[in-house]
Amino acid sequence: MGALGKLQKTAFLGLGSNLGDRLGHLSLALQALNESEGIKLVRWSSVYETEPWGYTDQPRFLNCAVQVTTSLSPGQLLDLAKSIEVEQGRVVGIRYGPRPIDVDILLVEDLDIVWDSPDLQIPHAHMCERAFVLVPLAEIASEVIHPGSKTSIGYLASIVEGRAGVTLWGKFDESYRTASA
Repeated sequence: MGALGKLQKTAFLGLGSNLGDRLGHLSLALQALNESEGIKLVRWSSVYETEPWGYTDQPRFLNCAVQVTTSLSPGQLLDLAKSIEVEQGRVVGIRYGPRPIDVDILLVEDLDIVWDSPDLQIPHAHMCERAFVLVPLAEIASEVIHPGSKTSIGYLASIVEGRAGVTLWGKFDESYRTASA
């Protein structure tokens, strides 16, 4: 597990994959996060199979949400997310298109941070519109309040459009392998 510095923040990440070994890509991303300096995995959601969003002419995704404790800044966390994506073969292509792995920063800090830069928005700019983000996130962070809407993640997940396209697929065990699929 990566060592943590003095300043620790809670962060929630969304992971998704729809190319190749989808579960393998999610598992590798969890392992990479766990082995990264300044990151400690706290918990992760079940794995959900989901409909594509935005660009719909592509395979279904596997998605999960992860809670970490980190000493990294939002910019450093973004760099880590992008490096994990590149290591697993992600290339820039069609916006919202197919990918082996996607690692998105959803929420950071005391859960009320608002970060807005050209490369990163926290909370994630579209998370409240995406059932594939909110359903897994609600599993591990139901009571967390979204700083923009001032509403709990659990409530947002209960009202988001597209919930029917998010189905439980399996669970990760402690070694980030699927315990049931």
